[in-house]
Amino acid sequence: MEIRLANENDIEILKTYDKHISKTELTYIVKIGRVYIVEKDGIFIGWLRYNLFWDNTPFMNMLFLLDNYRGKGYGKKLVNTWEYNMKDIGYDIVMTSTLSNEQAQHFYRKLGYKDAGSLLLENEPLEIIFTKII
Repeated sequence: MEIRLANENDIEILKTYDKHISKTELTYIVKIGRVYIVEKDGIFIGWLRYNLFWDNTPFMNMLFLLDNYRGKGYGKKLVNTWEYNMKDIGYDIVMTSTLSNEQAQHFYRKLGYKDAGSLLLENEPLEIIFTKII
C-alpha cells in the first residue's frame, strides 16, 4: 500500500468518483497539496481531501475507499498519515464531520475523534462535527 499526495495526473480518476467538488476546485487543492491518494499494488483505491476550517484548522472534507477495500485498515492508515502530516506542519487539532445516518461516525470515534457539535440543515440528517487533538 502506498499513500502519497495527489498530482495533476490523478485529477481525472478523482473526478470520476468524487462528485462533491468541481473540477476547478479539485485541481486547485491538488496543486496546493490537500489531497492524498492511497494505492494498492499501483491501483487507485481511495483518497482523502481536506481544507482549513476557519482558515486555520485542518478539516477532512472527504475520506473515500472503493467498496472492495473498505474494512481492511486502509482508511485508518490514510487518516493516520494525514494526522501525522498535519502535526508535522504545526497543527495540534484536526476536524471532520459525517451525517448521523452514516456508519463513518463509528469509524471516527474508534480513531479517537470526539463529538464537538452538530449542524442541522433543512431536509438533511444531522451533521456531526468531530475534533481530535493530535
